[in-house]
Amino acid sequence: MDGILEEMIEEHAAHLLRLAYFYVKNRQTAEDIVQEVFIKFSQRGYEERGQLRAYLSTLTINQSKDYLKSWHYKKLLLQEKIFPIQGNRQRDELVAAEERSHIGAAILKLSLTYREPIILYYFEEMKIRDIAQLLGIAENTVKTRLKRAREALKPHLKQEEWEVLRHE
Repeated sequence: MDGILEEMIEEHAAHLLRLAYFYVKNRQTAEDIVQEVFIKFSQRGYEERGQLRAYLSTLTINQSKDYLKSWHYKKLLLQEKIFPIQGNRQRDELVAAEERSHIGAAILKLSLTYREPIILYYFEEMKIRDIAQLLGIAENTVKTRLKRAREALKPHLKQEEWEVLRHE
């Protein structure tokens, strides 16, 4: 089992780190979330159905949302407002490259309400029906949030980047 788990971690860790980072906007927290996802995965029985990436992504999304609801996160937000952290945070190349990209930086500025469907639709390549089911909202709500997110992103993107988001 250890060899299989190591292979799975190598294959999916970068993707899950990026996904968690889009939620929590903190590299260390994203790494902790991904580590927790792999721990939970190894403790649970998973029946292979060809959906491993989707399953791990769902675990990561849920773990990220749980973190955003946690007292620890809310306490950190308050501390950062009271005592702003100066200096640069250590980031790995993957996350730094994602932040430098115009699209990544613009998406990180969106509220979670709009960031979530954009990430799931474009980065996870999920269908609107599946996003609605995962988020527990109506399909039309997903479509509306995607539309509003695109509108919010438009002023921040170059023409070629906008074309990618515009074409569904």
